[in-house]
Amino acid sequence: MQKAAIEKNNEAIAAQLAPVGRETVQDRVYSELRRALIGGLFEPSQVLTIRGLADALVTSTMPVREALGRLITEKALEALPNRSVRVPPITLERLDDLLRARILIEGEAIALAAARMGPRQIATIETILGEWDEMRALKHKKDVDREVTLNQSFHFEIYRSCGSAVLIPMIESLWLQSGPCIRVAIYAFSEAGEVDTAQYHRRIVTALSTQDAQAARESLVADISRPFTFLRSKLQAAAAKDQT
Repeated sequence: MQKAAIEKNNEAIAAQLAPVGRETVQDRVYSELRRALIGGLFEPSQVLTIRGLADALVTSTMPVREALGRLITEKALEALPNRSVRVPPITLERLDDLLRARILIEGEAIALAAARMGPRQIATIETILGEWDEMRALKHKKDVDREVTLNQSFHFEIYRSCGSAVLIPMIESLWLQSGPCIRVAIYAFSEAGEVDTAQYHRRIVTALSTQDAQAARESLVADISRPFTFLRSKLQAAAAKDQT
C-alpha cells in the first residue's frame, strides 16, 4: 500500500519536471553569449540582433531568443523596442553602482579566501601571473583576449577558495555586467602607455601568501577600482568637453 502511494507520488512529480538530459542548444548558446559578455567581446551600447547572433552561432533563432531573455533578466543586456537588444551603455551611475557592488562582494570573497588558500592554490595563481608576465613581454595588441582570460582565471581561482557557494554566482553576475566596461578600459590603458598592470595582482599574491585578509582586500579594491576610475575620468572629461 505504501509502495503504491510512493509510486503514485513519483508519477505526479515526474509530470511536473522535465527529464534531465544532455546540455541543450539553448544552454550552449547561453553559455557562449555569457562567455562573450564576461570577456568583453561586445562593446558597451552595441546593438545585437537575434538573427545576427543566430547566424554567428550557426543555430536557429529560438535558442538565441531564449538566451537573450535570460541575459536581460540578469541585467547583462537591455531589450530594445525593435526586438533587438543592446549591451548597456557606460554611464557614471552604472560605473559607480557596479564598482560599489564588486568591492563589497569580491572584497568579502578574497578576505575569506585568504585564510583558506594553501600552497597549491598560491602556486596556481603564481603560475597564472607568470603567464601574464610572458604575454605582456610580447607587447602584442592582439593579446587583449589572452589578458582578459588570464585576469578572469586569476580572480576566480582565488574566489573559488572562499568557501561560499552563495558568493560565487553573485560575483559571476557582476563580471557578466562589468565585462564590456573592463575591455574598454584595457584598450584605454594601452593607449595611455600603461604596461605593468600585473603589479596589482602581485600585491594580491603577496597578501594571500601571508594570509593577510585586510591587505588582500585592500589590494583587490585597488585592482578592480582602477578601470572604473579611469573610465569615470574619461566620461567626465568628455562631458566637460561637450559643454565647452
